[in-house]
Amino acid sequence: MTASTAPPAGIAVLGSANMDLVAYVRVAPARGETVTGESFRTVAGGKGANQAIAAARAGGAVAMIGAVGEDDFGRRLRAALEGAGVGTGRLRTVPGPSGTAHIVVDGEGHNAIVVVPGANGTVTKLTSEDEAAIGAAGALLLQLELPLAGVLAGARAARAHGVRTVLTPAPAQPLPDELLAVTDLLVPNEHEAAALSGARDPREAARVLLDAVPEVVITLGAAGCLYAVRGREPLAVPALAADVVDTTAAGDTFVGALAVALGEGRAVADALGWATAASALSVERPGASSSMPDRAAIDARAAAAHRNP
Repeated sequence: MTASTAPPAGIAVLGSANMDLVAYVRVAPARGETVTGESFRTVAGGKGANQAIAAARAGGAVAMIGAVGEDDFGRRLRAALEGAGVGTGRLRTVPGPSGTAHIVVDGEGHNAIVVVPGANGTVTKLTSEDEAAIGAAGALLLQLELPLAGVLAGARAARAHGVRTVLTPAPAQPLPDELLAVTDLLVPNEHEAAALSGARDPREAARVLLDAVPEVVITLGAAGCLYAVRGREPLAVPALAADVVDTTAAGDTFVGALAVALGEGRAVADALGWATAASALSVERPGASSSMPDRAAIDARAAAAHRNP
């Protein structure tokens, strides 16, 4: 069965949903400095919601597990997920505010982010229905914007059901051995890989990380990504040329598209190339979830890259 005729990849996402409050400036302020912004947007985000929307737009059948607050942001976050085709039956509504991310994007497309967890901080354990949603999926996507206890519970449930676990270790923090032991694929960026491994060189970082997990993809921004698996030489995949507007959620777009491609049974090199095309498209548009491309656009960019390497 080819990737184009495969059924949609079944993906569960256990993660955060935040309303992104995004200020665009020519130059980001230094400590103690006030600058005048050029524009402001509110966009559905959070690393969990971002990966869920990215995977759904890329053609996956996606279920989101997490929490939003009783406020207007919570209603808007749920609507944004549903509008992208993400199942929200396991997205609970809890008292209090939803999570927020306060983002400054400078004139070169680089960003700085402060996350306030809000409702996300309540996800410390799973219900039986949450576990059933994980067990019904082919892959579980995890990040670190939920309490670590909730992340670990999700990873353990996935392992118990034979579901592939894909962990994005962001925001960067030390990872307990018990979480690494139930992680199948670790997807850090180069800074997170260095923090986790103690090695600045990506190849050396990957070698160290493979002592803890069986597969690693280190994303390298404009340099592409590096895939490593135990017992083989690492595979470097170059980035595609892009006119960068905003790098917010480029990594989440990559992970969501990669999960879809792997779930469809594509070879690793093909899956990585397709995910790289998705992330290239995302940086050419402003915002987080609003920047994520659909499947047709990813196919077109990947095909163009294949014709013009």
